Amino acid sequence: MKFGYWMPIFGGWLRNVEDEQMPTDWSYVKQLAQRSEALGYDLTLIAELYLNDIKGTEAPSLEAWSTAAALAAVTEQLEIMVAVRPTFHNPALLAKQAANIDLIAPGRLSLNVVSSWWRDEATKYGLHFEQHDDRYARTREWLDVVTNVWNQDHFSYEGKYYQVADNILQPKPAKAPFLYAGGESEAAKDLISTQCDGYVMHGDSPEQIGARIADMRRRREQKGLPPMKFGVAGYTIVRDNEQDVKKELDRITNVKASAAGYDNYQQWLAGTQLEQQVSLHDYSVSNRGLRTGLTGTPAQLQDRIGAFEEVGVDFFLLQASPQLEEMERFSEAVIQVLA
Repeated sequence: MKFGYWMPIFGGWLRNVEDEQMPTDWSYVKQLAQRSEALGYDLTLIAELYLNDIKGTEAPSLEAWSTAAALAAVTEQLEIMVAVRPTFHNPALLAKQAANIDLIAPGRLSLNVVSSWWRDEATKYGLHFEQHDDRYARTREWLDVVTNVWNQDHFSYEGKYYQVADNILQPKPAKAPFLYAGGESEAAKDLISTQCDGYVMHGDSPEQIGARIADMRRRREQKGLPPMKFGVAGYTIVRDNEQDVKKELDRITNVKASAAGYDNYQQWLAGTQLEQQVSLHDYSVSNRGLRTGLTGTPAQLQDRIGAFEEVGVDFFLLQASPQLEEMERFSEAVIQVLA
């Protein structure tokens, strides 16, 4: 089992805590990345949003790709999984940027391809926001261009959304970046099982995650493609006793509908197609992280992780608050024990 974490480029993960002591600046994310390598973490995911959907649109957030390039230069072994949204990036230009970062950190760059969900963000940045299935159709073409220009020169492409004529991309990446994506709609699962290498999921129980993994494995086998990697989001609380766990859970789930990010949450629900309803309790942290159930004593977390491993999970993408302190706790209680 590998352990990754979301880089807190939004200043934290809690909708109801204004200041989580996680500054939105370069010095903090650099500190986290370098410390995480010593703690045994394998990868970090850098989300891509130009507006802050956790703390509200007026709050600061770091830009994903410049942050990824900087982290590539100051880390030695961490996989840097950076989110990318085709709506916001020309594929050939993005492929060039990605190749350059991969040469800074050879073989350590991966992409999490996201087909967008936030209409207001797109319009505020001057972009057209398409319907759900149209966004996935665009992503199919986008991936066609990106993967081909990484692998060959003099590549041409004529699609509905993108056109490339005799492209040359040099230098090539040291290794073509691994492609992850997530989504629960039929359009998403068909695209991911066809064109990506890994499937990342919102938090849920081992039983629900196991069913999704089994479905994606069937799809891959039917298409004659190699096995995928599977990752799950989770919010972690590790304490020595259940009373302290409950106290921390109560603190982070006391969410009011007047919270700064609540309107963004409503837009997210409207812009996605989910398999099940999301509650306000789920909303208290992002990506349904509490449903994964990684809250408890060290022994309880170790057992829970084992249950996920049994159904085929390869890695976790974790959130915590405050991030550095809780990552230290989790490493001592779980990562170093299971190593």
